[in-house]
Amino acid sequence: MLSARGLFEEILDNDDSFRLFCSIAASGEAQGGWENGRIAALVPEGMRDLAPKITRHGADEEKHGRIFDALLKRRGLEPVDVPPATDYTMLLEQRGIGLPHDKLRRDEPLTEDDVVVYLSHSRVTEQRAADQMDMLVKYFGDHPLVGNAIKIISADEVNHLAYCHEELLRLARRGHGRTIQRVLHESARAEIRVYRDVSIAVMDQMGRVLGWPRAKSALLTAGIHGLYAVERAGGWRRMVSLSMPERRDALGGPATAAAF
Repeated sequence: MLSARGLFEEILDNDDSFRLFCSIAASGEAQGGWENGRIAALVPEGMRDLAPKITRHGADEEKHGRIFDALLKRRGLEPVDVPPATDYTMLLEQRGIGLPHDKLRRDEPLTEDDVVVYLSHSRVTEQRAADQMDMLVKYFGDHPLVGNAIKIISADEVNHLAYCHEELLRLARRGHGRTIQRVLHESARAEIRVYRDVSIAVMDQMGRVLGWPRAKSALLTAGIHGLYAVERAGGWRRMVSLSMPERRDALGGPATAAAF
């Protein structure tokens, strides 16, 4: 019987699969750090109060990238190139979700609508990240190598999600409600497709590294398609609801240290 715990244990126990896992994770976090840094620098004048929080968000993402790099170094491993089919951030951008990188590379202020798009997209992707880290903490929070690292990252993801909820609700009160709902729905529907495709690509890469039999790989692919069917039927709605979080101003201070 295949399980998320059993699969991750296999990945952890093999140097090559662990190196691929950490490399993919570090690359995605570094990309998120760059994106948030550019957005913070380009926030329009009327929304400059958000800049420190966006900067904190980016600093957290960069910290997560350093954590995955440190996990590799602890094991005496070097990162590997990330296969394009496993690049979650790039594939989302190709589907027109979030702010395009060519816009972020220009030194032109963003608009209020741009910031709404950024926060709505983040609310969706941070839900995915928080769900994944919650699962990893459940199964591996006490693991001697990765336990403390994933607990640190998980706590940050909870803060990021709270920040997105609070700021989107504030922007909705300022008249952006319809845009927020439209972008949330578009982002969620695209995200579940990208997550399916990336999950299949990652499992394909892991299967090659670990020498999985064809039947096991086929069963995993079927399971991923099954999850997508559930999300497409209505599971995506968890990504578009908004409620005031218990923790307010979750990104109101500097990023915490990455000691673990």
